[in-house]
Amino acid sequence: MSGENLVMLSDADFEEKVINSDQPVLVDFYADWCGPCKMIAPFLTELADEFQGKVKIGKLNVDQNVQAASRFGVRSIPTLILFENGQQKEMTVGADPTKIRQMVSSAA
Repeated sequence: MSGENLVMLSDADFEEKVINSDQPVLVDFYADWCGPCKMIAPFLTELADEFQGKVKIGKLNVDQNVQAASRFGVRSIPTLILFENGQQKEMTVGADPTKIRQMVSSAA
């Protein structure tokens, strides 16, 4: 994983790293067994590098962190939610790199 811009998240630090972040944060709700999640992982690492200092990319394992996933109504994975100023701004379900890039670009 790349630098400090791609961060692993948990229920314990979600508030601090996402809700209270001074930058927009794209959160990838994923699971280790999820094929499409694995497919977009390298793309998310690239985005983290490309948008470093502008938008953070976070990954939250839904099998290990059910509270955050439940809080935001995540029922399918991968679900990617963009947070700005502590609020959910945009959400997409599925491994669509074009849509994901549009979300991150709009927040940068």
